[in-house]
Amino acid sequence: MSASVHETVFVHPTAIVDEGAALGAGTKVWHFVHVCSGATVGERCIFGQSVFVGPGVVVGNGVKVQNNVSLYAGVELEDDVFLGPSCVLTNVMHPRAHVERKSEFLPTKIRRGATVGANATIVCGSEIGAYAFIGAGSVVTRDVAPHALVFGAPARRHGWACRCGERLPESAAPTCERCGDSYRIDGDRCMLVDP
Repeated sequence: MSASVHETVFVHPTAIVDEGAALGAGTKVWHFVHVCSGATVGERCIFGQSVFVGPGVVVGNGVKVQNNVSLYAGVELEDDVFLGPSCVLTNVMHPRAHVERKSEFLPTKIRRGATVGANATIVCGSEIGAYAFIGAGSVVTRDVAPHALVFGAPARRHGWACRCGERLPESAAPTCERCGDSYRIDGDRCMLVDP
């Protein structure tokens, strides 16, 4: 089986794309990246230097993965996800070098448009909601609601983020000062108001 690589894909000469990997149109794979067999990558993605994409990983369209990020088995990224440099996504809850735990991999799903800041850690089994914003250096140990702005170790919600990435004003009905999108806050939920 050969790699399924669209003709508009750019793969740097130092990168490795294994047979059985699929890369969508317009994707760019930069220096020292390794995409393993069984990985599925959508269109218009960018993988920065020294990224690892493991077997079975699913990456949507328009995803940007910055330098030194490893996507292990069990990771799924929806469209337009941004992963900052050196962020970490784990897949085993209790790792030991001398104990085989491949049957215990837990999934990590990052929903559409979410951002994970540089050096943040996402503990496996977590789901990051659509358009959530994880601050740099945070440690996420549980699910994050859509549009939640979280940071800290462990990460806690400190506000809400617009689809464009700006922090929303504190209000039950905030409007983004950058793009003008309107939202409704209902307890622990932030919802876009249809225009």
